[in-house]
Amino acid sequence: MWGNGAAISKVAACEHGARIFGCDLNLEAAQHSQRRLEAEDGNCEVIAADVTCSASVQRLVDECIQRYGRIDALLNNVGRSEPGGPVELSEEAWDRQMAINLKSVYLTCRQVLPIMERQRSGSIVNISSIAGLRYIGKPQVGYAAAKAAMVQFSKTTAILYADKGVRINTVVPGLMHTPLVGYLADRYAGGDLAGMIATRNAQVPMGRMGDGFDVAHAVAFLLSERAKYITGAEIVVDGGITYRTP
Repeated sequence: MWGNGAAISKVAACEHGARIFGCDLNLEAAQHSQRRLEAEDGNCEVIAADVTCSASVQRLVDECIQRYGRIDALLNNVGRSEPGGPVELSEEAWDRQMAINLKSVYLTCRQVLPIMERQRSGSIVNISSIAGLRYIGKPQVGYAAAKAAMVQFSKTTAILYADKGVRINTVVPGLMHTPLVGYLADRYAGGDLAGMIATRNAQVPMGRMGDGFDVAHAVAFLLSERAKYITGAEIVVDGGITYRTP
């Protein structure tokens, strides 16, 4: 099974010849993805980085420039949800949700946008969630608020950089069958993975969850020259669930 980030990297590297420079808070996890890509003849380098920390992001970007000399594409695929409404969610948990899901995008864009502006070219894709578009049945107000804010961050920044050769768009996944489902089952369904899979499949008008490659092909399109006249947009990849009435 491929998560969204790994699937996006595989499509970019193995189908489109991109050179991937990736990071993860956990270096071992990043290296696992690297080995999978290299087994498919993909070009990939990884390091450990904390994208909620400005100094760590600066080191990440500096090292990428030292190795490759330029940055043509930036993918922000970090995300984590915590259960709770405004009363139940602690202030510390709220701050963590904002940092992981929103501040990370601000920090990477803050470092990469000047590089792309100097190049007069570049494409950024941020991965949001349908939780930022509608209530999806789980009390996760911090995650939902941050993912909604990411969409507007992308739109506003896209306009600011539209005349500088930089495009910024958002992909909005729905219910995807990735390794993350196991974590969600533990957080929201008492560890009942089979039950959560069945429930999520039934919620989708198409009758099934998507997977990481459904997200990956949307991202690859937005990063490519085929999308050269698209900026400030979002592509919803959700099997129709966002527009389904209860």
